Amino acid sequence: MAMDKTLIDMPLADGEPPIDCRLCPRLAAFRDELRAEHPDWWNAPVPAFGDPAAWLGIVGLAPGKHGANRTGRPFTGDYAGDLLFATLDKMGLSRGQYDARIDDGLTLDGVIIINAVKCLPPQNKPTAAEINECRTFLSRQEAMLPRARIFIALGKIAHDSFVRHAGGRLAAYPFGHDRQHRLPDGRILIDSYHCSRYNTNTGRLTAAMFEAVFERALSLRDGLDATRETD
Repeated sequence: MAMDKTLIDMPLADGEPPIDCRLCPRLAAFRDELRAEHPDWWNAPVPAFGDPAAWLGIVGLAPGKHGANRTGRPFTGDYAGDLLFATLDKMGLSRGQYDARIDDGLTLDGVIIINAVKCLPPQNKPTAAEINECRTFLSRQEAMLPRARIFIALGKIAHDSFVRHAGGRLAAYPFGHDRQHRLPDGRILIDSYHCSRYNTNTGRLTAAMFEAVFERALSLRDGLDATRETD
Protein backbone atom coordinates (compact mmCIF):
# COMPACT_ATOMS: atom_id res chain seq x y z
CA MET A 1 0.00 0.00 0.00
CA ALA A 2 1.37 3.43 -0.93
CA MET A 3 2.23 5.88 1.83
CA ASP A 4 -0.33 8.63 2.45
CA LYS A 5 1.72 11.68 1.48
CA THR A 6 -0.72 14.05 3.19
CA LEU A 7 0.75 12.85 6.50
CA ILE A 8 4.00 14.75 5.86
CA ASP A 9 4.24 18.26 7.25
CA MET A 10 5.58 20.79 4.72
CA PRO A 11 6.60 24.01 6.48
CA LEU A 12 7.87 25.53 3.20
CA ALA A 13 5.25 24.02 0.92
CA ASP A 14 5.30 26.85 -1.65
CA GLY A 15 9.01 26.22 -2.24
CA GLU A 16 8.78 22.47 -2.76
CA PRO A 17 9.01 20.68 -6.12
CA PRO A 18 5.96 18.75 -7.35
CA ILE A 19 5.50 15.40 -5.63
CA ASP A 20 6.25 13.70 -8.97
CA CYS A 21 8.96 16.11 -10.13
CA ARG A 22 10.54 14.95 -13.42
CA LEU A 23 13.18 17.68 -13.85
CA CYS A 24 16.02 15.17 -13.40
CA PRO A 25 15.31 12.12 -15.60
CA ARG A 26 17.81 9.83 -13.85
CA LEU A 27 16.43 10.61 -10.39
CA ALA A 28 12.84 10.27 -11.59
CA ALA A 29 13.59 6.88 -13.16
CA PHE A 30 15.28 5.67 -9.98
CA ARG A 31 12.28 6.84 -7.96
CA ASP A 32 9.94 4.93 -10.30
CA GLU A 33 11.94 1.74 -9.73
CA LEU A 34 11.74 2.14 -5.98
CA ARG A 35 8.02 2.89 -6.07
CA ALA A 36 7.48 -0.46 -7.75
CA GLU A 37 9.83 -2.22 -5.33
CA HIS A 38 8.70 -0.44 -2.15
CA PRO A 39 5.22 1.03 -2.66
CA ASP A 40 4.88 1.76 1.06
CA TRP A 41 7.89 4.12 1.06
CA TRP A 42 7.78 7.90 0.54
CA ASN A 43 9.66 7.73 -2.81
CA ALA A 44 9.26 11.41 -3.72
CA PRO A 45 11.10 14.71 -3.27
CA VAL A 46 11.66 15.08 0.47
CA PRO A 47 10.30 18.33 1.91
CA ALA A 48 11.99 20.61 4.41
CA PHE A 49 11.48 19.81 8.08
CA GLY A 50 11.47 22.14 11.03
CA ASP A 51 10.58 25.64 12.16
CA PRO A 52 9.56 28.07 9.37
CA ALA A 53 10.60 30.92 11.68
CA ALA A 54 14.06 29.37 12.13
CA TRP A 55 17.18 31.40 12.84
CA LEU A 56 19.35 28.43 11.77
CA GLY A 57 19.14 26.47 8.53
CA ILE A 58 20.79 23.07 8.07
CA VAL A 59 21.63 22.19 4.47
CA GLY A 60 21.93 18.45 3.87
CA LEU A 61 23.08 16.61 0.78
CA ALA A 62 20.14 14.47 -0.40
CA PRO A 63 17.72 11.87 0.99
CA GLY A 64 19.15 8.51 2.04
CA LYS A 65 17.60 5.40 0.53
CA HIS A 66 16.52 3.84 3.81
CA GLY A 67 16.22 7.15 5.62
CA ALA A 68 14.35 10.14 4.20
CA ASN A 69 13.42 8.48 0.90
CA ARG A 70 11.66 5.80 2.92
CA THR A 71 10.12 7.92 5.68
CA GLY A 72 9.57 11.28 3.96
CA ARG A 73 11.38 13.37 6.61
CA PRO A 74 14.99 14.55 6.32
CA PHE A 75 17.53 12.43 8.24
CA THR A 76 14.79 10.20 9.63
CA GLY A 77 15.43 6.47 9.70
CA ASP A 78 19.17 6.25 9.07
CA TYR A 79 22.38 6.61 11.06
CA ALA A 80 23.02 10.21 10.04
CA GLY A 81 19.75 11.17 11.68
CA ASP A 82 20.73 9.50 14.94
CA LEU A 83 23.72 11.79 15.32
CA LEU A 84 22.03 14.92 13.96
CA PHE A 85 18.93 14.74 16.12
CA ALA A 86 20.90 13.72 19.21
CA THR A 87 23.04 16.82 18.70
CA LEU A 88 20.05 19.09 18.21
CA ASP A 89 18.52 17.69 21.40
CA LYS A 90 21.74 18.25 23.37
CA MET A 91 21.89 21.84 22.13
CA GLY A 92 18.28 22.54 23.11
CA LEU A 93 17.20 22.93 19.49
CA SER A 94 14.48 20.28 19.40
CA ARG A 95 11.51 19.14 21.41
CA GLY A 96 10.23 15.63 21.91
CA GLN A 97 12.01 12.33 21.42
CA TYR A 98 13.46 11.28 18.07
CA ASP A 99 12.38 7.73 17.29
CA ALA A 100 13.20 7.51 13.56
CA ARG A 101 9.51 7.77 12.58
CA ILE A 102 7.57 10.65 11.07
CA ASP A 103 4.94 10.27 13.80
CA ASP A 104 7.42 10.32 16.72
CA GLY A 105 6.30 13.83 17.68
CA LEU A 106 9.73 15.42 17.23
CA THR A 107 9.76 19.15 16.45
CA LEU A 108 12.66 21.53 15.86
CA ASP A 109 12.95 24.81 17.73
CA GLY A 110 14.49 27.65 15.73
CA VAL A 111 15.97 25.22 13.20
CA ILE A 112 14.92 23.99 9.77
CA ILE A 113 16.48 21.32 7.54
CA ILE A 114 16.60 21.77 3.78
CA ASN A 115 18.53 19.65 1.26
CA ALA A 116 20.73 20.60 -1.66
CA VAL A 117 19.07 17.80 -3.64
CA LYS A 118 15.46 16.84 -2.96
CA CYS A 119 15.39 13.34 -4.45
CA LEU A 120 17.39 10.19 -3.75
CA PRO A 121 20.35 9.83 -6.14
CA PRO A 122 21.75 6.40 -7.02
CA GLN A 123 24.75 5.54 -4.81
CA ASN A 124 24.06 8.81 -2.95
CA LYS A 125 25.89 10.67 -5.71
CA PRO A 126 23.94 13.38 -7.54
CA THR A 127 25.41 14.68 -10.77
CA ALA A 128 26.45 18.31 -11.21
CA ALA A 129 23.45 18.86 -13.48
CA GLU A 130 21.06 17.45 -10.86
CA ILE A 131 22.55 19.64 -8.13
CA ASN A 132 22.23 22.69 -10.37
CA GLU A 133 18.63 21.83 -11.28
CA CYS A 134 17.59 21.38 -7.67
CA ARG A 135 19.23 24.62 -6.56
CA THR A 136 16.07 26.34 -7.77
CA PHE A 137 14.21 24.84 -4.82
CA LEU A 138 17.06 25.50 -2.39
CA SER A 139 16.96 29.17 -3.39
CA ARG A 140 13.18 29.36 -3.13
CA GLN A 141 13.21 27.92 0.35
CA GLU A 142 16.09 30.05 1.58
CA ALA A 143 14.13 33.10 0.44
CA MET A 144 11.22 31.91 2.60
CA LEU A 145 13.43 32.01 5.71
CA PRO A 146 14.04 35.73 6.36
CA ARG A 147 15.02 35.14 10.00
CA ALA A 148 17.63 32.52 9.16
CA ARG A 149 20.94 34.38 9.13
CA ILE A 150 23.11 31.34 9.88
CA PHE A 151 23.32 28.10 7.90
CA ILE A 152 25.25 24.89 8.47
CA ALA A 153 26.30 22.93 5.37
CA LEU A 154 26.66 19.20 5.92
CA GLY A 155 29.36 18.20 3.48
CA LYS A 156 31.04 19.80 0.49
CA ILE A 157 28.18 19.28 -1.98
CA ALA A 158 25.79 21.16 0.30
CA HIS A 159 28.46 23.82 0.89
CA ASP A 160 29.15 24.33 -2.81
CA SER A 161 25.50 24.51 -3.78
CA PHE A 162 24.69 27.01 -1.05
CA VAL A 163 27.67 29.22 -1.90
CA ARG A 164 26.63 29.24 -5.57
CA HIS A 165 23.06 30.03 -4.57
CA ALA A 166 24.35 33.01 -2.55
CA GLY A 167 26.33 34.32 -5.53
CA GLY A 168 29.77 33.40 -4.22
CA ARG A 169 32.79 31.95 -6.01
CA LEU A 170 33.82 28.58 -4.61
CA ALA A 171 37.50 29.58 -4.64
CA ALA A 172 36.69 32.41 -2.25
CA TYR A 173 34.80 30.15 0.17
CA PRO A 174 36.75 26.88 0.53
CA PHE A 175 35.04 24.07 2.42
CA GLY A 176 36.52 23.03 5.75
CA HIS A 177 35.06 21.47 8.85
CA ASP A 178 33.98 24.13 11.39
CA ARG A 179 35.01 26.86 8.96
CA GLN A 180 32.88 30.00 8.96
CA HIS A 181 32.07 32.13 5.90
CA ARG A 182 30.23 35.42 5.46
CA LEU A 183 28.52 35.11 2.09
CA PRO A 184 27.85 37.93 -0.40
CA ASP A 185 24.24 38.23 0.79
CA GLY A 186 25.42 38.75 4.38
CA ARG A 187 24.37 35.38 5.72
CA ILE A 188 26.83 33.18 7.56
CA LEU A 189 27.66 29.66 6.44
CA ILE A 190 29.39 27.16 8.74
CA ASP A 191 30.78 23.96 7.27
CA SER A 192 30.66 20.50 8.79
CA TYR A 193 31.65 17.10 7.59
CA HIS A 194 28.48 15.17 6.86
CA CYS A 195 27.18 13.16 9.80
CA SER A 196 27.22 9.94 7.77
CA ARG A 197 28.03 6.53 9.15
CA TYR A 198 31.15 6.42 6.97
CA ASN A 199 32.54 9.67 8.38
CA THR A 200 31.90 8.68 11.99
CA ASN A 201 33.10 5.09 11.59
CA THR A 202 36.38 6.28 10.07
CA GLY A 203 36.87 8.92 12.75
CA ARG A 204 36.75 11.77 10.27
CA LEU A 205 33.86 13.19 12.29
CA THR A 206 33.32 12.68 16.01
CA ALA A 207 30.31 13.67 18.09
CA ALA A 208 32.44 16.35 19.77
CA MET A 209 33.50 17.79 16.41
CA PHE A 210 29.89 17.88 15.25
CA GLU A 211 28.69 19.52 18.44
CA ALA A 212 31.37 22.20 18.09
CA VAL A 213 29.78 23.33 14.82
CA PHE A 214 26.42 23.86 16.51
CA GLU A 215 28.07 25.56 19.47
CA ARG A 216 29.63 27.99 17.00
CA ALA A 217 26.21 28.66 15.46
CA LEU A 218 24.67 29.30 18.88
CA SER A 219 27.49 31.67 19.79
CA LEU A 220 27.05 33.55 16.54
CA ARG A 221 23.30 33.80 17.12
CA ASP A 222 23.86 35.28 20.56
CA GLY A 223 26.29 37.80 19.08
CA LEU A 224 23.83 38.82 16.37
CA ASP A 225 21.06 39.18 18.95
CA ALA A 226 23.27 41.37 21.12
CA THR A 227 24.11 43.57 18.14
CA ARG A 228 20.40 44.07 17.36
CA GLU A 229 19.72 45.05 20.97
CA THR A 230 22.38 47.82 20.87
CA ASP A 231 21.42 49.22 17.45
